[in-house]
Amino acid sequence: MSDKKSAIIIGAGIGGIATGIYLARNGYEVRIYEKTASPGGRCGQTIREGHRFDLGATMFLMPSVYRDVFASLGLKLEEDFEIAPLSTMYKLYFQDGSVLPFSTDDEVMRSFMEKMERGSFKKLQSYVSLGYQFFRCSIKDLIGRNFYKWSEFITVKNVLLLIRLRTYLKHSVFIKKYFHHPNLRMAFTFQNIYIGQNPFQSPALFSMLSATELKEGSFSIQGGMYSIVEKLVATATSLGVDFQYKNPVSEIIVLDHKATGVVLNDGNEINADIVIANADLPYVYRELLPDKKTSSRIDKMSYACSAMVFHWGLDKVYPQLGHHSVFFSKGYRSSMKMIFKKKALADHPNFYVHAPVRSDPKAAPEGQDTLSVVVPAGHLDEHHDHDWNKIKNTARASIINRLKQLGMEDIEEHIKFEICYLPHTWKSVYNVSRGAVFGSLSHRIFQMGYFRPHNRHNRYRNLYFVGGSTHPGNGIPLVLMSAKLTSERILKDAKGL
Repeated sequence: MSDKKSAIIIGAGIGGIATGIYLARNGYEVRIYEKTASPGGRCGQTIREGHRFDLGATMFLMPSVYRDVFASLGLKLEEDFEIAPLSTMYKLYFQDGSVLPFSTDDEVMRSFMEKMERGSFKKLQSYVSLGYQFFRCSIKDLIGRNFYKWSEFITVKNVLLLIRLRTYLKHSVFIKKYFHHPNLRMAFTFQNIYIGQNPFQSPALFSMLSATELKEGSFSIQGGMYSIVEKLVATATSLGVDFQYKNPVSEIIVLDHKATGVVLNDGNEINADIVIANADLPYVYRELLPDKKTSSRIDKMSYACSAMVFHWGLDKVYPQLGHHSVFFSKGYRSSMKMIFKKKALADHPNFYVHAPVRSDPKAAPEGQDTLSVVVPAGHLDEHHDHDWNKIKNTARASIINRLKQLGMEDIEEHIKFEICYLPHTWKSVYNVSRGAVFGSLSHRIFQMGYFRPHNRHNRYRNLYFVGGSTHPGNGIPLVLMSAKLTSERILKDAKGL
């Protein structure tokens, strides 16, 4: 029998796999139990008739975070992945017919922005400079570190930091200081949706999202975002991590102040020295643990929005679309209200289109196209009983009509097949609470830092959490950072520090 310490990880999402690598590199015997037939979780992939689709994230943002975390995993971003910078990260299409290429080329941004609002490019430079300061300060003092106790978070220094990061001010108010034109206000606040946030409710801190895009750029990655999963799995496997697919966990076994192992769906009990849950955190508390009081408290927290996603395999390429395209419809504020207040979707929603063939021809058969259309939508809510199939059909018709206006008049005739994910799909397939695919819990100020569910259970001291609903938060870069922070905590605890 091995004298190594043993670890069980529940879920083979990016956070779980990366944690497995950290632990294996530090002498742990690691087994990962995954519900589905493949790794990646919400960063999974599906291939049909030669068309390849990323199921979750499609944008490679915040390369500095990837670079840092990958280095600590023994990987090098530029050597281990085929990436290339996108000079135009995406094009924004507004209802009034205007277009704004979101570009790292200052002259391109200047040209298009000044046509909308004189003096706006100079103001953009100030906005980006401050937003990127928010990002660097957050990484250093808020997002990129563990808080082991209350007194480490609630300090004079951190209170001043939160003030400096404009956490008291809504992003939608903050943006008015810089731009008057409604299109520009939309252009630099919609990024809140990346982490399932309402731009009209989230703090000005999140101006760091668009600022970091413009400072660090966005990249295309050969093989899609799933290539990150594949590389992490290969690295973990080379270190001896054991992946068990189609083998879901039904219970975490606890005794006194310890987690002793897990019970699998087939009834088998597997023991381990530590247990790490990479499954959706609210789901873990609700379904796998006996701690109903904490589960009830987490259920009352604020949740991120969901998304409706159409994956289309087409027998024709549409050059009108770039790699990433964002379409705004009328009523930006009212559409957000439909998502975040009524938990539904506007009849003419805003949406995003991913066309990976533009930088990766292998994403579709030659002469054909692969498109994914992502529509932010309300999460599932017991107080709002919607007919999601009806909502889907209305949204689809609106999307098709908008694409026809771009010159894609015959698109319906060339859709070979369609795969659609609705909020309840995310819930049933990936155990995501309320189908809140962006990471379940939202990033309100009192759900960040020490206020966010901790990455170690308060009672069961060898039970840890990794993923979007624990510290530091949602999105692949932060989930990778979560793996780093959770692993640091595990190793610190193992040394009795």
